[in-house]
Amino acid sequence: MVDLKAGGAVAFSDDGKGIQSAETLRLALEYAKLTGCPLISHCEDEQLAGPGVMRKGEASARLGLGGIPASAESVMVARDLLLAGETGGKLHLAHVSTKESVWLIRAAKERGIDVSAEVNPHHLLFTDEDVLLTDASYKVNPPLPSRADQEALLTGLLDGTIDLLATDHAPHTWEEKTKPFAEAPFGINGLETALAAVWQELVAKGKMKAEKLIELWSLNPARRFGLVGGTLKVGAPADLVLFDPNWQEVITVDTLESKAQNTPFLEKKLQGFPVMVWVGGKLVLNNRKVIE
Repeated sequence: MVDLKAGGAVAFSDDGKGIQSAETLRLALEYAKLTGCPLISHCEDEQLAGPGVMRKGEASARLGLGGIPASAESVMVARDLLLAGETGGKLHLAHVSTKESVWLIRAAKERGIDVSAEVNPHHLLFTDEDVLLTDASYKVNPPLPSRADQEALLTGLLDGTIDLLATDHAPHTWEEKTKPFAEAPFGINGLETALAAVWQELVAKGKMKAEKLIELWSLNPARRFGLVGGTLKVGAPADLVLFDPNWQEVITVDTLESKAQNTPFLEKKLQGFPVMVWVGGKLVLNNRKVIE
């Protein structure tokens, strides 16, 4: 389904899967040009991914779990970039997770292809070595990367190859995520912990500047998708976050606003949280409590 919008993005879905047909993707890029908006692509070759449940490698072999090769993503990234170059369309690549994808995007930008990309916090903070058979919170799609992939993702984020951060928030019920790892659905409850996790592990540890984090979460997404916002200029939408870098909190079922508990941060302490939030000028979060 193609959804043509006057602003924002053109979202293209194929029953939740990546677009397998190159011709369909090419046509989508052509149609998206009518809006001036980027087409968001989930890059996954279903035949290469097969029935895999985590990144293919030593960790998957050790755990006896079916692996998804990195090429299941990067092959489609290469295809989409070539088609974006051919059509002159705008392309945005969702949840990049492999070093090969980073290399391809960097080369495409150098050639002048109009592409942007995002990475998720969990791909920057966890690897396939963290996967536990007893905790399906680590089961995500694309799967958690290798350590080499993770290093390339952070480098790409810092040098501008990757343009923004996104959560890929996918909540699931406790019953769904307590199934055996191979049977549980993909997805992570990533929204509420995203800012704190990235702050604690990247900014507080000196791997990223606070100003860069603001660009990745706010300014760059607004610019790429033609959204009004992302700045504190007079007349801009009053969508604001008051952030306390010293606020510490243990993530528990009681502290999560979401009914979903599928987060690997459950029962872990994080530091650096939004304490007040305004949406459209209306205060919706005060002292870490949602205002009903």
